Amino acid sequence: MQEHFLHAGFHSFAQRLPDRPALALGERTWTYAELDTIARVWAAALLKATDRPQRVGILGHRSLVTYVGFLAALYAGAAVVPLNKKYPVARNRDIAERAGLDAILADDGSLSQLRQLLNALPDAPPALLPESDQAPAGTPASALVLTRGDVEGCTPLEAPRFTDPGEVAYLLFTSGSTGRPKGVPITHHNVSHFLRVNAERYGFTADDRFTNTFDQTFDLSMFDLFMAWGSGACVVPMDTFELMTPLDFIREQGITVWFSVPSVAVLQHRRGLLEPGSLPSLRWSLFCGEALPETAARAWQEAASGSVLENLYGPTEATIACLVHRWDPALSPGLSVNGVVSIGAPYPGMATAVLNEDGTPVADGGTGELCLHGPQVFAGYLNAPELTAKAFHIVTGEDGETRRWYRTGDLVRPGAGGQYGYVGRLDTQVKILGHRVETGEVEAHLLRQPGVAQAVVVAVPGTEEGTSVLAAVLSGDGLDVYEVDEGLNATLPPYMIPLSYHVLDVFPLNANGKVDRKALREQVASGELEAFPL
Repeated sequence: MQEHFLHAGFHSFAQRLPDRPALALGERTWTYAELDTIARVWAAALLKATDRPQRVGILGHRSLVTYVGFLAALYAGAAVVPLNKKYPVARNRDIAERAGLDAILADDGSLSQLRQLLNALPDAPPALLPESDQAPAGTPASALVLTRGDVEGCTPLEAPRFTDPGEVAYLLFTSGSTGRPKGVPITHHNVSHFLRVNAERYGFTADDRFTNTFDQTFDLSMFDLFMAWGSGACVVPMDTFELMTPLDFIREQGITVWFSVPSVAVLQHRRGLLEPGSLPSLRWSLFCGEALPETAARAWQEAASGSVLENLYGPTEATIACLVHRWDPALSPGLSVNGVVSIGAPYPGMATAVLNEDGTPVADGGTGELCLHGPQVFAGYLNAPELTAKAFHIVTGEDGETRRWYRTGDLVRPGAGGQYGYVGRLDTQVKILGHRVETGEVEAHLLRQPGVAQAVVVAVPGTEEGTSVLAAVLSGDGLDVYEVDEGLNATLPPYMIPLSYHVLDVFPLNANGKVDRKALREQVASGELEAFPL
């Protein structure tokens, strides 16, 4: 029964291989036994702070709290809600309120953000500071704060809690068109299927060394942590400055499993750094989160010639990834669409369909929306029945069976061998540096800024091949672009801030009398519409 839980793999290897390295941060390495003990102590502290925590926020960056806090929350029987110290306080507050956090675990580097967050919340939850000897100055007096001494004084939990596989393991918030992020609850049942399929596919061992290139607010980070810990392997996180020279990091740390957004490979290729045979330690080269250009895949494969390169695909709502394509220099180009590597075929147990807007199958050889069904698909958005209803097609098959098909919003074209070619987005949702962004959410925040009467956000090609950037087109009397940009930076994470702003008196309209987004995108991309100097 325990194998159906996200933290089961780690717990198993803490017993089987207690002295093996589990986490390497900077100059310090922790064993499975050490992390297990810390997690049980922190879990006990959570249970001391709140009798039965349902949802625990983790606020930190590349610290022991970031990783062990995740385990501690799961050990306490709670769902994990990752927060991000790089997000504006307003966004973290929105997430904390909507998640209904019962406690927050924060690292020493996040105390300023924590203080602001606790002051912004009407009913501040208890805060645990395992790395800090005192609460930050200005913390509200009403907030219960457990510092290092309080936490370390707790008797370790005897064993992790394993409740019900149908309960939520983690809750992530993705970009939403209403101007508020959407809560995506993923259950232990959802994620255990993902872990099981990938364990069988890749055969990771205790000798593997995984990177961690993603923030924990990005669901791909779950792969790094729990595929590694479910194999007895070691996680070696990368900090921001190390991501600037990832190839050196791979070589210096003896990394065997690489997982990142394709933008990393694209940038290294453009810089001419992917020399053939230059990454000999890699066994697996995995990419996910955005379109993977053929040119980057080919160059990376040549650099990591001893590794197998795969392109993974999956929305957060279908638990990290659920389709995969294994790169073959002879066969893969024929399955690509517009120079983008195929997103592959579905995982065992997952079903795919290419449907029209009305839920009917597209004609053979046609292009349509990729829809998903299976054990990895979530039940619905947090407290949002209307959004959930729009996210699914309910289809009754010829056998009379009714299925809920999750609508990914991605346009695909079926190819040979059950593989799918990626064509583009059905709506205005785009990928920026691997993060999913609804341009409507950015527009909603722009329209709240003083002087903005109209706002359209478009994605245009970036300077690096295969990348996209955001551009905002604005109109309004007395518009102060500097003030608008400052206002956005106070409410949105960096990857959602437009790279350029363009001002128009009158927006072009299409034949239906609607703002012509296509025309605006073309004007920005061509340079016809000049950027406001910032």
